[in-house]
Amino acid sequence: MNERPDDLNRLAARATNHCLTGCALGEVAGMTIATALAWGDVATIALSVVLAFLFGYALTSLPLLRAGLPIRAVIPIALAADTVSIAIMELIDNGFILLVPGAIEAGLSDLRFWAPLLGGFVIAWPFAFAVNRVMIRRGKGHAIAHAYHEH
Repeated sequence: MNERPDDLNRLAARATNHCLTGCALGEVAGMTIATALAWGDVATIALSVVLAFLFGYALTSLPLLRAGLPIRAVIPIALAADTVSIAIMELIDNGFILLVPGAIEAGLSDLRFWAPLLGGFVIAWPFAFAVNRVMIRRGKGHAIAHAYHEH
């Protein structure tokens, strides 16, 4: 990809913010559902991670579907664009949540729940950005999906 460094950084930042949005939506939905159902830690994290991937893939898929691509073409593009970034974001975020004593057990109205959740995303962002930047520079990841997005 022959992007200028500032264009490459801007596209990588957009891809990372996109990843963060999907991860945050999935994490919050998963944590909220699991907490309301009084699930254990492992089930809570599993649901949150699954939903983070689903939301992330959905956010990538919608513009591709709007661009007229068939679902059989959208799925591999979404997987290529988001899998690595979401995995990094989820690994770091959930790892951080587990490191903070009492965070996963805290209630939804407790800062001890929300601060580590949001803090984990802040910590994960530069790592996901770096990977997205490398992938985009190589014409992979969000570089593929970006070709179909409306500008």
